[in-house]
Amino acid sequence: MPRSYHDFDTPIGILRLVGDERHLERVDLPNAATHAPAAAWRETRGGLPGALDAAKRQLAEYFDGTRCDFDLPLAPDGTTFQLRVWDELRRIDYGETISYGELARRIGRPTASRAVGAANGRNPLAIVVPCHRVIGADGTLTGYGGGLPVKQALLDLERRGSGPALATAEESAP
Repeated sequence: MPRSYHDFDTPIGILRLVGDERHLERVDLPNAATHAPAAAWRETRGGLPGALDAAKRQLAEYFDGTRCDFDLPLAPDGTTFQLRVWDELRRIDYGETISYGELARRIGRPTASRAVGAANGRNPLAIVVPCHRVIGADGTLTGYGGGLPVKQALLDLERRGSGPALATAEESAP
């Protein structure tokens, strides 16, 4: 089945959705969505394939503060270890944060926090698989593909349960 992509505007910038009729494969954050799409992907502007349409709708609800988790058919491409980490990320509750060490413990690999961090950084389904909910052991924000202001904005959105927190993070972005 051919892959399609769709770029759409959100309070944190342009997100790129990639998938087909049945599965969502990627949600690229604003800095990644500005890169050229893969040659095999077909751009979709109207009449989105099923999985992309559902993802766009659910992400809009998330940014509106009316959705706390996602119910989407996902097909991320990764190693067995990465898939295990990404699956565990989906178990972190809305508004909750945990450390990389805690995430490693949750998957039964308590000494693998660096490997967990690397897998977290390769998460192809930003926001839907909430890698933004993983922070440093001391409570500080650590790297995020969309940049730390975007990570902070997503955490603020979840803590407050509504969208206005996003404006503050965007204004503080360089």
